[in-house]
Amino acid sequence: MKKLFLPVAAVLVILICGVYFVQKKIERPGPLATEAYVVIPKGTSSRTVAFMLDEAGIIDNPLLLRLAMRLNGTDKRMKAGEYRFEPGISLRGVIHKMVQGDVFFRRLTLPEGLTTRQMLEIINGESMLSGEITETAAEGDLLPETYSFSRGEQRNDIVRRAKAAMTRVKQEAWGKKDGNVPLKTPQEMIILASIIEKETGVPEERGLVASVFVNRLKKGMKLQTDPTVIYALTKGEKELGRALLKKDLDVDSPFNTYKYYGLPPAPICNPGRASIEAAVNPEISDYLYFVASGDGGHNFAKSLYEHNSNVAQWRKARKRQ
Repeated sequence: MKKLFLPVAAVLVILICGVYFVQKKIERPGPLATEAYVVIPKGTSSRTVAFMLDEAGIIDNPLLLRLAMRLNGTDKRMKAGEYRFEPGISLRGVIHKMVQGDVFFRRLTLPEGLTTRQMLEIINGESMLSGEITETAAEGDLLPETYSFSRGEQRNDIVRRAKAAMTRVKQEAWGKKDGNVPLKTPQEMIILASIIEKETGVPEERGLVASVFVNRLKKGMKLQTDPTVIYALTKGEKELGRALLKKDLDVDSPFNTYKYYGLPPAPICNPGRASIEAAVNPEISDYLYFVASGDGGHNFAKSLYEHNSNVAQWRKARKRQ
């Protein structure tokens, strides 16, 4: 009996020492000097994964990785996706990341105030996305936002997500609409919001800019906003590339708010959440006019006389520049 016990004990000691050795080795910092990215396709074997990580310089002992995963029972639990590995990451860290599915998500930003055509160009230009855009999107359908995506995701998916996000924001904002705001439909809200978005890049001014247009709508005045004329000239397909001329204000288009009363027939860009909220909950004011102040903001006026004075100050400021 004693003769049998000694070999068994020896084997147990060897196994315990082996496991201890492996655990110690996988906790040591790895050889990776700079961050690296590896895409693990679905169904990839642990052997292939170990080879890929070795080739990328993330590990230097593929056999040890496979052994550790076998001992931990994680060799069948790896999740597919793109992974970002930090410098010096240990084998334990590598295993944990792949088993937890801690995949790397990239980001794509669709800025406020762009036309749908411009946003689709940004999505098309993202090389880490795949597929052609077949999803349709009208002006004002896409919410400006930063969207996370995984490498190889379909471009149509981003378009659908941006449309769904805009739908949610529209519903939320319309549900909080001030009853004194003369907008009849959520689409009219987006149209007004798109004008607000193009008129100011100063967050603190959105509420006042909105109040000017709301006050004009209530009084039956023309909105007389330059961005709608620019849209009438470009149809949202390109930048105007020059200053707006006086003759441009005569362009015969339903988007020309110098020529036609009320809102234009459709949005002129994709407005952000803040402009949408300002459209249905503007600040309370008696302002009917505004003009650039020369410092990035605007000067607001209640009367045409006051407005003309502000315009004169703006022209003087331009001459001094």
